[in-house]
Amino acid sequence: MVASAEQPGEGVPAAGPIRKIALEEHFTTPDLASRNVARPTRSDVLFADIERRLVDFGDLRLDTMDRAGISLCVLSVTTPGVQAEKDTATAIGLARKANDALAEEVRRQPKRYAGFAHLPMQAPEVAADELERCVRQLGFKGALINGQTNGNYLDADRFLPFWERVADLDVPVYLHPGELADAPAMFAGRPELGGAVWAWTAETASHALRLVFGGTFTRFPTLKVILGHMGETLPSLLWRFDSRWQCALGETLPPDQLPSAIIRRHFAITTSGVCDPIALAAAIAAMGEDAVMFSVDYPYEDTSTAAAFIEAAALGPAVRAKACHGNAERILKL
Repeated sequence: MVASAEQPGEGVPAAGPIRKIALEEHFTTPDLASRNVARPTRSDVLFADIERRLVDFGDLRLDTMDRAGISLCVLSVTTPGVQAEKDTATAIGLARKANDALAEEVRRQPKRYAGFAHLPMQAPEVAADELERCVRQLGFKGALINGQTNGNYLDADRFLPFWERVADLDVPVYLHPGELADAPAMFAGRPELGGAVWAWTAETASHALRLVFGGTFTRFPTLKVILGHMGETLPSLLWRFDSRWQCALGETLPPDQLPSAIIRRHFAITTSGVCDPIALAAAIAAMGEDAVMFSVDYPYEDTSTAAAFIEAAALGPAVRAKACHGNAERILKL
């Protein structure tokens, strides 16, 4: 689909704050905080109070939302969560407890908070049951999964029962970065390439492509997956995926079977952690105006910076409204 968003410099910045929904916004619980919280790779003012903000559901978080015009946050456990647990029974218990804790916070602030389920992917069928409980009983809007689990990626056959349940429930799965399963030689001796600087992008983009090329969306044609960070570079490479894949196959694929078509059909993306108007224009042009959603990546990114970015972006009013809240309302059934 061809986007109708204006190119940089051609649109009209918003006259003032526009209502926003943010859906890559993180929290942790006391049980998880001491064992499974991603640590910043450097110490500076930006990261000084991350741990304080992760456990807060009161004035600190709500005031930050209010100043940015964010009416609703869809909250999720910060990476890596229980996916870092080696013991499956421990992971199951911690995930269920985290979901119950989040449900209580949503109950207290139903107009400000919604939830993504936190799942013990060590046990796919248990994860499927927990997702169903979270959606049907707790009212959650889908799930957020922090990358691989013990070296297992979501295209593996062991996860088919999980994807079947996702399809039955008709909810999106947010595929979020997590810890790498190993230490590739390409990162050796270059610690600055680790984490959010580059390694997580490479890992998450590769994880998404495993689903595309592994046939997950052929088996389950109604699935919707969300990627953060302006699509983890995938929107900029759609043409190359089509070209090189057809070259590898030695044949021309029907248009609806091209990797680009699968990605456009099954993925939506958020702006979390990428406040770049050029990247935004390119993402909307590549994915379509119905597939891009505002997010912050709180508390790892600055909320005021993210809000100012989307308000000043060169977008028409209708496209801006979709990005800020309309697409999230439709995809998450808010």
